[in-house]
Amino acid sequence: MHSITSGRMRSDTASAIFDGLFALAQDELEKAKVESITDNAFRNGQPIPCPCFETGEKWRYVWTRDLSFAADLALARLEPQRTRDSLRFKLSPARAGGVDGLFVAQDTGSGGSWPISSDRVVWFLAAEHLVDASATEPDARRFRDEVWQVLTATLAQDRRYVFDDAVGLYRGETSFLDWREQTYPRWTANDVAFLAQSYALSTNVLHYRALRLGERMARERNDARANAYAAQADALAVAIERRFWREDRGLYMSYIGTAAHAVPFEAYDLLGLSLLVDSGIVPVDRARRALVNYPWLDTGSPVIWPQQPGIAIYHNRAIWPFVSAYSLRAARRLDDAERIPHEIRSLMRGAALAGSNMENFELVTQAVHVDEGPLSGPVVNSPRQLWSVAGYLGMVIEGVFGVESDGSVAPKIPVSLVAMLFADRESIRLELPKRTIVLHRPKRMEGDLLIAGTTRNEGDATHVHLVPAPLTPRLQRGGLDAAAFAPESPEAPALQSDSQSWRITIPAHHRLYVDGKLHTEATARPSTMILPRRDARQCASLTRVERGIESLHSPARCVGNEVTVEGAWPRAWRVPASGRYSLSVDFTNTHGPINTGITAAVKTLVVQCDGVPEQGGTLVMPHGAGVQRSSRVVIEARAGGECRVSLRDGFNMSYLSHFALYTGGKGGVDGPLNQAEIATLRIVPVAP
Repeated sequence: MHSITSGRMRSDTASAIFDGLFALAQDELEKAKVESITDNAFRNGQPIPCPCFETGEKWRYVWTRDLSFAADLALARLEPQRTRDSLRFKLSPARAGGVDGLFVAQDTGSGGSWPISSDRVVWFLAAEHLVDASATEPDARRFRDEVWQVLTATLAQDRRYVFDDAVGLYRGETSFLDWREQTYPRWTANDVAFLAQSYALSTNVLHYRALRLGERMARERNDARANAYAAQADALAVAIERRFWREDRGLYMSYIGTAAHAVPFEAYDLLGLSLLVDSGIVPVDRARRALVNYPWLDTGSPVIWPQQPGIAIYHNRAIWPFVSAYSLRAARRLDDAERIPHEIRSLMRGAALAGSNMENFELVTQAVHVDEGPLSGPVVNSPRQLWSVAGYLGMVIEGVFGVESDGSVAPKIPVSLVAMLFADRESIRLELPKRTIVLHRPKRMEGDLLIAGTTRNEGDATHVHLVPAPLTPRLQRGGLDAAAFAPESPEAPALQSDSQSWRITIPAHHRLYVDGKLHTEATARPSTMILPRRDARQCASLTRVERGIESLHSPARCVGNEVTVEGAWPRAWRVPASGRYSLSVDFTNTHGPINTGITAAVKTLVVQCDGVPEQGGTLVMPHGAGVQRSSRVVIEARAGGECRVSLRDGFNMSYLSHFALYTGGKGGVDGPLNQAEIATLRIVPVAP
């Protein structure tokens, strides 16, 4: 039998299950408090002292992403000291690279971590709750200064290596959805370079939030960088709104393609959407439309849509409670009286059925495991997962009783939950360590949502009298099947050459995209498209359409009048015609497996062309089994001039002192490593 200790908080409602599960979440939070942490990839599994929160029963370490989302959902307000200590564990100075400052560590990840995975700025989502300028406690003031130091250094580094000036977005993998085959095209299992060059909604929203925190803290310090951070955030908000919205679905895409082929993807994720809504970036009417259109089942909301065929259950075909908690937060922001109770019930049901706040659940059954042979899952599932625990605590404190992070009380209780929460009671209450919240039901129920009316304070108790919210038009829920599968991605298109053109055969029920745009709509019969030959790069990909759902893209096939340059660095090249050119290199990086590590090679490509100021950009070279193509750097050059191309050292996670304890691969205890075997330099014209 699972015994639950008495917590510091207590809810008193008409639902014994609701109150009991709140006590369970507090009990599981207590169990997450440790004085040391372990992971087999650090110190060979030996304990590392840290007065921290461990990530779960099966995850005894501290990861930047898990901790930060958990802190944002609840931990920062409930356990500020331990949250600060846990967040500090993820900070590090550099031990190589000749750079000063304190940086957020991006954990081991796809292709050798940062900048393929580039969502480490999620740390600031947690930190923004802990930087109150009026704080007087000595450690709180020290932490605030540390946040400013790490914020300025990390923002500057990501701006240099991750931001794409031409597109206006930050590159890199989706936040949280970091198992490539689960949510990206299956061919990315062997092509992480695509992730490094694509753009993800969730990751860009997190960068936006970090920039806004930078602006806020700079203004508090009268620092001249405030206006720069504000301008960057404003521009990023515009780019996010423009690049990720998909009008035909009324949804924001989870990610889009590379700068060379910035195609839309039929891929949507609930965390990215919820973070976007909560950020306030997008117009309210479009935010409401997107949240209404994101599908659900009775069990809960899938973390992605559509589901991917032939892939085991984990992110695919799954409910993740912490994501449901963010969806609840977004629904509250938009007064969505249908989604609010849906996410609350899903969180309650999952915890009640499992007897714990689990890492994830299978979508259709909300079971902790479903046996389907090679597709069984969830593949990994831990009890008392920290961000799930935090999500449940946040659901009660903020989601039901309306206690905001600033201490204000703004409940938004759907009328459909009144019977469960109140029954025949006049009031329900939440006892917090230093205050009590009492919600009083109205005498008459009208509409579908109750909000705060009159509020009065009596000692340490805040009494809120609920009243019906003003009636507003409700949007019709979208008709998407939450469990529907996408078709499998097709093979790359074959481009057959003649002297004047490229001939592309388009199979039946396939769409052809050229240079980031839909070129040929799917038809019931195969067709042929003629693409005029030109010097400038052209890229094409295919998708398959079945049952009204589009597959993820095939690999892109790019053609153009490419020039190759070999030899020792620096390398020289004579420009045949004025214009823009894309430069990349062939490379091999076998310093780690394709799914983890910290030794993605990162170099700065420097180009000095006659008559043009020095130009450059970042070459990202992830782990992989064979020869790969790096990320691209686009330059301007003048006809007849010579360009001299050289390489300078960049930065990767092995350069952080944090990873001196890493024993799971290269770049850790053996010292920093930022190398790849670089071969051919490839140069191709780019259309204006």
